[in-house]
Parts: sequence; structure tokens; C-alpha cells
Amino acid sequence: MVGTEWVRDAVLYQVYPQSFADGNSDGIGDFAGLTDRLEYLRWLGVNTVWLNPCFASPFGDAGYDVADFLSTAPRYGTAEELAKFTDAARGAGIRVLLDLVAGHTSDRHPWFTRSADDPSDHRYIWADRPAPGYVASPGARPGWYRPNFFDFQPALNFGHARTDPAEPWRLPVDAEGPRANRAALREIMAHWFALGVSGFRVDMASSLVKDDPGFVETGRLWRETRAWLDAEHPDRAILAEWGDPARSVPMGFHGDFFLQFGGPEDGAPLRSLWDNGAGTVHEHWPAEPCFFDAEGRGSMRRFLAEWERTRAETSGRGAAFLPTANHDYSRLATGPRTREQLAAAFAFQLTWPTVPAIYYGDEIGMRYVPGLPDTEGSTLGPRYNRAGCRTPMQWDATPGAGFSTAPATDLYLPLDPSPDRPDVATQRADETSLLHHVRRLIALRRAHPALGPDGPVEVLHSGYPLTYLRSDLLVVVNPRRSPASLPVERELPGRLLDGRGVSMTHSVLRAEGFSWAVFTR
Repeated sequence: MVGTEWVRDAVLYQVYPQSFADGNSDGIGDFAGLTDRLEYLRWLGVNTVWLNPCFASPFGDAGYDVADFLSTAPRYGTAEELAKFTDAARGAGIRVLLDLVAGHTSDRHPWFTRSADDPSDHRYIWADRPAPGYVASPGARPGWYRPNFFDFQPALNFGHARTDPAEPWRLPVDAEGPRANRAALREIMAHWFALGVSGFRVDMASSLVKDDPGFVETGRLWRETRAWLDAEHPDRAILAEWGDPARSVPMGFHGDFFLQFGGPEDGAPLRSLWDNGAGTVHEHWPAEPCFFDAEGRGSMRRFLAEWERTRAETSGRGAAFLPTANHDYSRLATGPRTREQLAAAFAFQLTWPTVPAIYYGDEIGMRYVPGLPDTEGSTLGPRYNRAGCRTPMQWDATPGAGFSTAPATDLYLPLDPSPDRPDVATQRADETSLLHHVRRLIALRRAHPALGPDGPVEVLHSGYPLTYLRSDLLVVVNPRRSPASLPVERELPGRLLDGRGVSMTHSVLRAEGFSWAVFTR
């Protein structure tokens, strides 16, 4: 596929590497395990894989505290093993994206240890007096540094959009330190491109330039990066962790995700789809029913409004990705939501005009596991523990779930203790399983270009059942427990392609509880 058109054709699968497959039996997932499980990804039908950070790190924040951008973490294996995986994936028709932590490093990165001893080094943001949120210097250099997230993640200095003589540490974006950091971003990307990586998901992409109203200078930085990519690496892509595709795609990204944060409503559009208040929950989020709720009390209004805004701003420029979950946010199977309910959610995600992003294990209905201990910075608040959505992949029904042969005490995180936890092997053997349902939907999407992000959509009913046309295809989704019906007021596609529990006559469309269907003419 020419250039980066493959982004719009993607079915993305997110892999949290330490939890996916353990190839050396030490209890932590690795590149060898990934390579061993490549057949599964090919069989499932995904064509793009995104790996969370796999660079050298002390793992205070699960790898998002990078100590060396050009080396892999020993727990995962060598750069050669990563290259072996990317080569094998390419042979299977799968592109590999890495996670680029662009805005900060670990406080153990050599850049920072040098900067903490050298007052003339401006790779990081150093204040000459205490300032809110700043951290005291750990080295010979006097002063305080600005962190980006945790205190051990000092922010790289990409400059300030607004300088202030009273705060001389606010360097302009074209100062020496910011210029060096922009050059380093390109060096890092080019290094991994040479090892077969097809692109990056950029962590905290909006965080680089500080005090930047409207993200004017941040946008200039990313547009310059995109121009470099187009000129030097025209088939490679960058996706943003911004949570606002309508803003980030015009700034140069090939795509961005609807997320549990970001955008004009701080992530409410995505939460209005999936969030049932039982997994990772920030205290300031209002308790509101989601659309994919068994009681059928939710609304598509917020999501549809934000999707319309996004499509208007991204059309012809890039893609909006719709995730089932991610490493920071509750799985689909959270709290009271059962696997029976998930088929309808996937029917929507894989037929709506966005790019689908499946979080590892969601395709078999792995659940968010509550009550886990804080692990590598997983806990962000009283009700926000990310460990629950990072548990080991469940490959089979053996004691180690096929993830690892290491003792249970050595596993990165505990396995889901539920006696009926789902697994890949059992579901691959069952044609009626959620896994086969997801696989069929992926195949259906790839067989019908009209289901892609650029195809037209006409929403016939935004309540229950959610009903919409994708060119000559009719999609019906009823995620609630009780049946729903809709008058048929025009001729609609009526030949069933796939689905369960939906029937149609010349006058009425009926959908049983937790049902879905795709019809054609």
C-alpha cells in the first residue's frame, strides 16, 4: 500500500509486552513470546500491532520512564530479537508500531544525570527557585526541575511558547536545548525504522512545548516532524496519544485515539460508550450510564457529536482510532458487564467509520481484575488502578494460562483468579465464541471497504437498537438486555451477512437483547 494509506486500513491490536507472552519462563512477557504468538495475530486478522514501551527503563512507570531510547529493556530481549519479530510480522502482513515517549525521560537517563550536574545543560527545564510542581535537583546543579508526570520523569525541554523575564528558565522553542531535543526525536525514530518498525504511537503528544495556548508551537513542532517523515520515511506513521483527533491530526499526526481523556469534554465521548464506573475511575468523572450498558440507559449523543466534529477536521488528513480499552483504562469486560454483552460492542467498533484498536485479550472477554497491588506505578487514585487491565494474556486453561511456565509468584501480575476465566484455546475450538465473532467481524470489515473509516454512514436510529447504513450494508446493534424494535419506513438491506438475534420484516426491525447483525442487499 502506497505511503501511509495503510493507517486507514488498519485493524490495530495493542500489546502490553510484559503481559502478552513469556518466551523464557521468567514470568514477564518478551519479544520471543511475541514471535511465538504471531500465528495467532495473523489468524485473528489484525494487520497492525502497537507495543507499549520496550526501551531500557527502571520501570517506575511500566516503561514510560525511559533510560535509553536506543536500547531495549533486557527483560524483553535484545534489539535483534525485536527486529526478528518485526521481520516475521512483516512476512505475516502485520506492521509493528512502538511507543515513543517524546516528552520526558527517566531521571536515570544519562541526559538527565549530566544535566543535573551541569548548569549549562538545557536539555531539561530547570528553575532557579522553587516553583509549583518542580522537584529539587538530585545532582550538583542547584535548582529545581519540572517533571512531566511522576517526579522521576523529568520533562524534556522543548521550550515555552510564552517567555517571561521573571522566569528566565522559560526558554524559547528555538533555544539550543529545545533544538537538540527535536533533533533527538528524529534520531530515535530513524534508529528504529532501520530495524523494521513502521511507526510510533507518541505518548503524551500534547505535552512537549510548555505554556502553549492553543498548542500553536506544539502544532508547529509536529508538523515539522511530519514534513521530515514525508520526505525521508514516507511509508512510516505517527499516531498521537492526545485524545482529540480533531486537533492533533491537523497538526501532522496520521491518527489519534478517542480516549478516556482529551478533547473538549475530557474524554466523555469515549466513556459514554464503554465506561460503567466499575474499573479505572477518576473521582472527578461524573457517574453517568454508558450506551453499552445492559440496562439501556445510555445515549450516543456525546459520542456522535464528537465523531462528527472529528470527521469534519480529519477528513482527507488522517484517522480517528476507536479503542476497546487500553493499558490505562478499563477493559470492556469490567464490573457487571458479561462476555454475552461484548459481541454487540465489537459489532459497533468494527463497523463504525473509525479505525478499530483492540486491546489484547478483549477479543476473548478478559476482564478487568480489581483489587491488585500497585505495580510499576499502576495506581493513580483511590479508584484508578491500571494493574487491573494489565494482567497476563490467557492463552489456555493451564495453571499459567499459557502465558508462562514460571511459578505464579514470579508472574508480572497475578492471573485472573476467576474459575471461568476465558482463554484463546477454548474459544478457538468453539465456533460460537466471542473470539470467532471478533475474527468474523474483522474479516467482514476487510472484505467490505464500505465499513472502513472513509465509507459513508447514515444513522437511522441512535437509540436502542442503534441502527445505521454503511453504503449498501445495514448494521443493527442492541447492547441492552431487553429487546428493542424499530419501524421500517423504507427499503433496507435485508440479507443477513452475520449476526444474532435480529430479524426484519417489511414493517419492523426487531432486535433481541444483546444482539447485533449486518445485512446486505
